Amino acid sequence: MEGVVMFQNIYQGRRVLITGHTGFKGAWLTRWLLSLGAEVTGLALAPETTPSLFDLLGLEDQIRHHVADIRDVQAVRLIVEEARPEIVFHLAAQALVRPSYQDPKCTWDTNVGGTVNLLEAIRLTPGVRACVVVTSDKCYENVEQFWGYRESDPLGGHDPYSSSKGAVELAVASWRKSFFQNRGGLRLASARAGNVIGGGDWAPERIVVDFVRAIRAGRPLTLRNPGATRPWQHVLEPLSGYLDLGARLFGEDGWRFAESWNFGPSEASVVTVLALADALVASWGAGEVQVQQEANQPHEAGLLKLDCSKAHALLQWHGTWDFSETVRQVVAWYRGHHEGLVAQELTLQQIDAFEAAAASLGLPWTR
Repeated sequence: MEGVVMFQNIYQGRRVLITGHTGFKGAWLTRWLLSLGAEVTGLALAPETTPSLFDLLGLEDQIRHHVADIRDVQAVRLIVEEARPEIVFHLAAQALVRPSYQDPKCTWDTNVGGTVNLLEAIRLTPGVRACVVVTSDKCYENVEQFWGYRESDPLGGHDPYSSSKGAVELAVASWRKSFFQNRGGLRLASARAGNVIGGGDWAPERIVVDFVRAIRAGRPLTLRNPGATRPWQHVLEPLSGYLDLGARLFGEDGWRFAESWNFGPSEASVVTVLALADALVASWGAGEVQVQQEANQPHEAGLLKLDCSKAHALLQWHGTWDFSETVRQVVAWYRGHHEGLVAQELTLQQIDAFEAAAASLGLPWTR
């Protein structure tokens, strides 16, 4: 877009490492960074779903692609040494609540141990200037309060996934205080986002994925927890926050931003699972929703909100698409894919549309 400079052109020609780049969020972030001119290296397991957005975008041929387990300390060390990244985004994780009950050790080994492996690798690699560790809104000790959680609120988590993310935050804070206090050295921050939805997600037990599969199968979408309230946001919303934060960390005064940050939607986008399901049906123009409560299902929080006042005030970061536009864009991506449109074109079109909308709002990262 003429006259618009995304993220102060920080990423143009920069060596960027993304862990978890084969996942849903990681693939979107990889594609966006390529559009920004970055030289991307990825470290992740092979895509876990078929289809996968990573494969549909053909990203393996556009980046330095490494298939490795974040739990493998030696592999992580070697890949980081070879990549010599200037900026790092850490997204690799076991990212689902219900599977964390089935294999809690794997969840903790991946999320906590894997993060420590990465932090040690970048600590020992010269030239790394900025690192954003992505955790989750579930890192907070959730007492289901009606106001949003702030970055200074207690960490915790009922289930193994949520508690592991709280522990990741503690590890990040410890490494920052212990090893990254030099203002001219590496700047380390963490980012906590809300419930992310968007085209190209095929992970199990996600409402949008379940909806698309139900539409194609001609059956109703079944909800197990319709009254649960979540902060829904399009995948590009938190990614814009991560990229903005990474660019600021890389800057001359980047040490000022080496903290934890919430990137969540506005209050109007904090709605129930049922409300999201109904919105998907209305936007698609087809489908049916039914409720089927499971007996003895694992505990999941009923209410969760984020307070993003800090990001609003200090980064001037705000959401770009409201709830209705988010749903419209999600449905448009899946409908286009269903009709045979190329995933690369769908994804790039939505990135362009998001950038244009953000620029029209005058958000700082677009100028």
